[in-house]
Amino acid sequence: MSSTAFQPFDLAGTTLANRIAMAPMTRSRAGAGGVPTELVAEYYTQRASAGLIITEGVQPSVVGQGYPWTPGLHSEEQVAGWRKVTDAVHAAGGVIFAQIMHAGRIGHPSLLPDGLTPVAPSAVAPAGQLFAGEGMVDFTEPRELTPEEIHETVRDYARAARNAVDAGFDGVELHGANGYLIHQFLSSNANLRTDEWGGTPQNRARFAVEAVRAVAAEIGPERTAIRLSPGNPFNDIAEDASLIPEVYAAVAAGIEPLGIAYLHTVETGPEQREFTAKLREGFSGTYILNPFTEGPTDHRALALLEDGSADLLSFGALFLANPDLPARLAAEGPYNTPDPSSFFGGTEKGFTDYPALAAG
Repeated sequence: MSSTAFQPFDLAGTTLANRIAMAPMTRSRAGAGGVPTELVAEYYTQRASAGLIITEGVQPSVVGQGYPWTPGLHSEEQVAGWRKVTDAVHAAGGVIFAQIMHAGRIGHPSLLPDGLTPVAPSAVAPAGQLFAGEGMVDFTEPRELTPEEIHETVRDYARAARNAVDAGFDGVELHGANGYLIHQFLSSNANLRTDEWGGTPQNRARFAVEAVRAVAAEIGPERTAIRLSPGNPFNDIAEDASLIPEVYAAVAAGIEPLGIAYLHTVETGPEQREFTAKLREGFSGTYILNPFTEGPTDHRALALLEDGSADLLSFGALFLANPDLPARLAAEGPYNTPDPSSFFGGTEKGFTDYPALAAG
């Protein structure tokens, strides 16, 4: 059993109760106008025993929305709704970061007002479909961002970060993973640009670095973080395997001098452990790993804290189904089984009704 996992940890001046993080997971249960509800507050408060909660992806702007019923951080009503969430989590002893997620080309015009269209580095539609509230629809071709719009999008991240702090969050994590906007800039199939925002590894990394820099300047590096998923093909992303080391080394080199709170990486296969280890070597700050494991990621993964592979481990579906996950990890189970049919949208079923150990 890992003792390291349950020790307090200093995250850029904020004391975490343990080294177990709740990974960001889209749940699509926001109310009208992308405002978090009382049910959302209950969901996160139930999981306040995590050393760190990272919320579901929160859109920084209207056009950044990629799915129905997702929350935002660009209106006064959204900030007020999140304040109820953070107050409740803090009252329960928790620490909570907002994940800021611009979906980029992953979206649909039917989700957006006023004739808006999803935007991306290049006008390349992803393959496949998404659920748009009424049913499945084909992805559409996004509109290519102009250079000025890229700068404005960077400012959107910074404004959303300021709103997050105003809403009581302890910090923010920029979503640079899983095929969304930042990852699209890093990719070779969604980013066909030949200007300063594409082409070379350094130019592909530029948007990620500029977004992190703008957020750190707005709210402080100690409240700023980013999540990456090198080589993850989710959402029809392709990355040139020969360039991945250079692209992500450029990201690490760009954010390293900023002194941000942490770097969070996602593994999607066993072959990635060697690369994520190298990525950690290029970043001297706190390193959070969402590890690839054969089978469920449970207490057996805590060995990665003992051997120094990560400073914190993040858990996704297991935290979704086990609100008291740190206690269950310490006891080596038992674990509730996640119900995929209730992952996205719906009521309290599969959201706030998973039992804790004391009630199980």
